[in-house]
Amino acid sequence: MKLGQQALEALQAEITGRIYPGDDLVVAGETGISGTLELICREWDKLRTYFSESFLRMGVETLKNCMISEEDVFWKEAGFSALYFTENGGILSGLWKMAEASGVGMDVDLRRIPIRQETIEVCERLDVDPYKLEAKGSVLIGTAQGDALVRELEAHGIHAAVIGYADSGNDRLLHSGEITRYLERPRLHLTEIIPGKDRKDGKA
Repeated sequence: MKLGQQALEALQAEITGRIYPGDDLVVAGETGISGTLELICREWDKLRTYFSESFLRMGVETLKNCMISEEDVFWKEAGFSALYFTENGGILSGLWKMAEASGVGMDVDLRRIPIRQETIEVCERLDVDPYKLEAKGSVLIGTAQGDALVRELEAHGIHAAVIGYADSGNDRLLHSGEITRYLERPRLHLTEIIPGKDRKDGKA
Protein backbone atom coordinates (compact mmCIF):
# COMPACT_ATOMS: atom_id res chain seq x y z
CA MET A 1 0.00 0.00 0.00
CA LYS A 2 1.40 3.35 -1.07
CA LEU A 3 1.76 6.30 1.24
CA GLY A 4 -0.81 9.07 1.09
CA GLN A 5 0.29 12.37 -0.41
CA GLN A 6 0.80 14.09 2.95
CA ALA A 7 2.88 11.23 4.30
CA LEU A 8 4.90 11.00 1.07
CA GLU A 9 5.71 14.71 1.15
CA ALA A 10 6.77 14.45 4.79
CA LEU A 11 8.97 11.47 3.94
CA GLN A 12 10.54 13.30 1.02
CA ALA A 13 11.36 16.18 3.36
CA GLU A 14 13.58 13.79 5.36
CA ILE A 15 15.73 13.02 2.32
CA THR A 16 18.12 15.58 0.85
CA GLY A 17 17.68 15.29 -2.92
CA ARG A 18 16.34 12.30 -4.85
CA ILE A 19 17.95 9.08 -6.02
CA TYR A 20 17.68 8.20 -9.72
CA PRO A 21 17.67 4.90 -11.62
CA GLY A 22 21.27 3.88 -12.24
CA ASP A 23 22.60 5.65 -9.14
CA ASP A 24 24.84 3.70 -6.81
CA LEU A 25 23.84 3.26 -3.18
CA VAL A 26 26.64 4.02 -0.75
CA VAL A 27 26.73 3.60 3.03
CA ALA A 28 29.22 5.83 4.80
CA GLY A 29 30.13 4.80 8.33
CA GLU A 30 29.20 1.65 10.20
CA THR A 31 25.52 0.83 10.50
CA GLY A 32 23.78 0.10 13.79
CA ILE A 33 26.20 1.96 16.05
CA SER A 34 23.70 3.89 18.16
CA GLY A 35 21.52 0.79 18.48
CA THR A 36 24.48 -1.31 19.58
CA LEU A 37 25.41 1.25 22.22
CA GLU A 38 21.84 1.19 23.51
CA LEU A 39 21.81 -2.61 23.63
CA ILE A 40 25.09 -2.75 25.54
CA CYS A 41 23.79 -0.25 28.08
CA ARG A 42 20.40 -1.92 28.46
CA GLU A 43 21.60 -5.54 28.42
CA TRP A 44 24.94 -5.09 30.20
CA ASP A 45 24.37 -7.83 32.75
CA LYS A 46 23.28 -10.37 30.17
CA LEU A 47 26.14 -9.52 27.83
CA ARG A 48 28.60 -9.88 30.74
CA THR A 49 27.83 -13.62 30.70
CA TYR A 50 29.32 -13.77 27.19
CA PHE A 51 31.93 -11.00 27.10
CA SER A 52 34.42 -9.49 29.52
CA GLU A 53 33.84 -6.01 30.92
CA SER A 54 36.97 -4.79 29.14
CA PHE A 55 35.62 -6.02 25.79
CA LEU A 56 32.32 -4.23 26.35
CA ARG A 57 33.91 -1.00 27.56
CA MET A 58 36.39 -0.95 24.68
CA GLY A 59 33.56 -1.71 22.30
CA VAL A 60 31.56 1.26 23.57
CA GLU A 61 34.50 3.64 23.10
CA THR A 62 35.29 2.27 19.64
CA LEU A 63 31.69 2.58 18.50
CA LYS A 64 31.37 6.14 19.78
CA ASN A 65 34.49 7.11 17.83
CA CYS A 66 33.03 5.61 14.63
CA MET A 67 29.90 7.76 14.59
CA ILE A 68 29.66 10.28 11.77
CA SER A 69 28.68 13.84 12.59
CA GLU A 70 25.96 15.50 10.53
CA GLU A 71 27.78 18.80 11.11
CA ASP A 72 30.87 17.73 9.16
CA VAL A 73 31.43 20.25 6.37
CA PHE A 74 31.99 17.35 3.95
CA TRP A 75 28.24 16.69 3.77
CA LYS A 76 27.52 20.30 2.87
CA GLU A 77 30.16 20.56 0.15
CA ALA A 78 29.95 17.20 -1.61
CA GLY A 79 27.50 16.68 -4.45
CA PHE A 80 25.09 13.76 -4.17
CA SER A 81 21.85 12.75 -5.81
CA ALA A 82 20.41 11.93 -2.37
CA LEU A 83 21.56 11.98 1.24
CA TYR A 84 19.94 10.53 4.34
CA PHE A 85 21.33 10.37 7.87
CA THR A 86 20.02 7.02 9.08
CA GLU A 87 18.53 6.68 12.53
CA ASN A 88 15.24 5.10 13.62
CA GLY A 89 14.47 1.76 12.01
CA GLY A 90 18.04 1.13 10.95
CA ILE A 91 19.60 0.88 7.53
CA LEU A 92 16.69 -1.14 6.11
CA SER A 93 14.27 1.60 7.05
CA GLY A 94 16.60 4.15 5.48
CA LEU A 95 16.75 2.20 2.23
CA TRP A 96 12.97 1.92 2.08
CA LYS A 97 12.51 5.61 2.82
CA MET A 98 14.97 6.63 0.11
CA ALA A 99 13.39 4.31 -2.45
CA GLU A 100 9.84 5.35 -1.55
CA ALA A 101 10.65 9.07 -1.53
CA SER A 102 12.21 8.79 -5.00
CA GLY A 103 9.85 6.22 -6.52
CA VAL A 104 12.61 3.80 -7.56
CA GLY A 105 13.47 0.14 -7.21
CA MET A 106 16.64 -1.11 -5.53
CA ASP A 107 19.05 -4.02 -5.61
CA VAL A 108 21.14 -4.30 -2.44
CA ASP A 109 23.78 -6.75 -1.18
CA LEU A 110 23.45 -6.89 2.61
CA ARG A 111 26.94 -8.34 2.97
CA ARG A 112 28.45 -5.13 1.62
CA ILE A 113 26.93 -2.91 4.30
CA PRO A 114 29.68 -1.70 6.66
CA ILE A 115 29.09 -3.06 10.16
CA ARG A 116 31.36 -3.39 13.18
CA GLN A 117 32.23 -6.80 14.57
CA GLU A 118 31.08 -5.57 17.96
CA THR A 119 27.60 -4.98 16.53
CA ILE A 120 27.50 -8.43 14.95
CA GLU A 121 28.54 -10.19 18.15
CA VAL A 122 26.16 -8.26 20.42
CA CYS A 123 23.26 -8.84 18.03
CA GLU A 124 24.01 -12.55 17.77
CA ARG A 125 23.91 -12.95 21.55
CA LEU A 126 20.68 -10.97 21.89
CA ASP A 127 18.99 -12.39 18.77
CA VAL A 128 18.56 -8.95 17.19
CA ASP A 129 18.62 -8.08 13.48
CA PRO A 130 21.59 -5.67 13.13
CA TYR A 131 20.12 -4.12 9.99
CA LYS A 132 17.05 -2.97 11.93
CA LEU A 133 19.02 -1.44 14.79
CA GLU A 134 18.84 2.31 15.31
CA ALA A 135 21.58 3.55 12.99
CA LYS A 136 22.42 7.09 14.02
CA GLY A 137 26.03 7.72 13.04
CA SER A 138 25.95 6.43 9.45
CA VAL A 139 24.83 7.95 6.16
CA LEU A 140 22.97 6.53 3.16
CA ILE A 141 23.90 8.17 -0.13
CA GLY A 142 22.69 8.00 -3.71
CA THR A 143 25.31 8.98 -6.30
CA ALA A 144 26.16 8.44 -9.95
CA GLN A 145 29.81 7.83 -9.00
CA GLY A 146 29.78 5.34 -6.15
CA ASP A 147 33.33 4.02 -6.38
CA ALA A 148 34.78 7.52 -6.64
CA LEU A 149 32.77 8.65 -3.62
CA VAL A 150 33.95 5.67 -1.58
CA ARG A 151 37.57 6.56 -2.36
CA GLU A 152 36.93 10.17 -1.33
CA LEU A 153 35.26 9.10 1.92
CA GLU A 154 38.07 6.68 2.75
CA ALA A 155 40.55 9.53 2.16
CA HIS A 156 38.60 11.46 4.83
CA GLY A 157 38.97 8.52 7.21
CA ILE A 158 35.34 7.39 6.78
CA HIS A 159 34.74 3.72 6.02
CA ALA A 160 32.26 3.39 3.15
CA ALA A 161 31.05 0.90 0.55
CA VAL A 162 28.84 0.66 -2.52
CA ILE A 163 26.06 -1.69 -1.42
CA GLY A 164 23.86 -1.73 -4.52
CA TYR A 165 22.04 0.46 -7.00
CA ALA A 166 18.70 2.02 -7.81
CA ASP A 167 16.67 1.06 -10.87
CA SER A 168 13.45 2.04 -12.60
CA GLY A 169 11.52 -1.07 -11.53
CA ASN A 170 9.19 -1.62 -8.60
CA ASP A 171 11.14 -4.37 -6.82
CA ARG A 172 13.42 -3.61 -3.90
CA LEU A 173 15.62 -6.64 -3.48
CA LEU A 174 17.97 -7.62 -0.66
CA HIS A 175 20.61 -10.27 -1.32
CA SER A 176 22.60 -12.21 1.25
CA GLY A 177 24.60 -14.98 -0.39
CA GLU A 178 22.15 -17.35 -2.07
CA ILE A 179 19.17 -15.79 -0.31
CA THR A 180 17.14 -13.01 -1.93
CA ARG A 181 14.18 -11.29 -0.31
CA TYR A 182 12.14 -8.16 -0.74
CA LEU A 183 12.77 -5.00 1.25
CA GLU A 184 9.72 -4.66 3.45
CA ARG A 185 8.06 -1.41 4.34
CA PRO A 186 9.03 -0.57 7.93
CA ARG A 187 6.28 -0.22 10.48
CA LEU A 188 6.22 3.54 10.24
CA HIS A 189 3.50 5.46 11.99
CA LEU A 190 2.40 8.92 10.94
CA THR A 191 3.89 10.25 14.18
CA GLU A 192 7.32 9.09 12.97
CA ILE A 193 7.20 10.95 9.65
CA ILE A 194 4.78 13.81 10.30
CA PRO A 195 5.72 15.84 13.40
CA GLY A 196 2.73 16.59 15.56
CA LYS A 197 0.50 13.96 13.96
CA ASP A 198 -1.62 12.26 16.60
CA ARG A 199 -1.49 8.44 16.76
CA LYS A 200 -5.30 8.30 16.79
CA ASP A 201 -5.30 9.44 13.16
CA GLY A 202 -4.16 5.99 12.02
CA LYS A 203 -1.26 4.61 10.04
CA ALA A 204 0.49 6.10 7.05
